[in-house]
Amino acid sequence: MFIKNIPHEQVIDLAGQVSVQPGQIVSKTLAQNPAVSLTLFAFSQGEEIGTHDSAGDAMVTVLEGTGKFTVNGKEYLLQTGQALVMPAKKPHAVFAQTDFKMLLTVVFPQPAKD
Repeated sequence: MFIKNIPHEQVIDLAGQVSVQPGQIVSKTLAQNPAVSLTLFAFSQGEEIGTHDSAGDAMVTVLEGTGKFTVNGKEYLLQTGQALVMPAKKPHAVFAQTDFKMLLTVVFPQPAKD
């Protein structure tokens, strides 16, 4: 299996696959390999992931609630159903304006084939 930790061939509610826990950030890895990473997150209001960067392009899709994303110093407020691409190697951070859930998709650069 390439995608794990969720049922296959079954309609599911992605937001229902992770639960908000007070004072915590909960994550569930769905796929992880050299090309792509898929992770569900549930943030308790006020929790944050500090400024960092990634070797790959990261796309967040908010599944529930509101999250504030800072990319290269610019703030974006995303609500349920909205998405944002955070380009590779640009510093970014995440802050939970409310309890919120998101799907993080990271696509990593692949070495050129000769």
